[in-house]
Amino acid sequence: MTKAGKRLATFKGALLSGHKEHAVEVPFDPSIQWKIEPQRLRGRRGHQVVAKIRRISFESAIVPRQKRFYLLIDDETSGALKIVGR
Repeated sequence: MTKAGKRLATFKGALLSGHKEHAVEVPFDPSIQWKIEPQRLRGRRGHQVVAKIRRISFESAIVPRQKRFYLLIDDETSGALKIVGR
């Protein structure tokens, strides 16, 4: 499940619009799946990741919300992916 020391996961998910940014629900807890502890991230805790959607790679975070986990998609990435509705 690793490639050159990196943890990999592939999954499909629906794009969700939040009050701050877009997100995709992650179907697992990174602490359990990858056996890593969350880190402090700009006022919250989560897991720093490099993600890829539609061949666009970007740095992001997987954060917990309401006992689920979400991959955050910032405005710059949303624009590159041509996501509308913001």
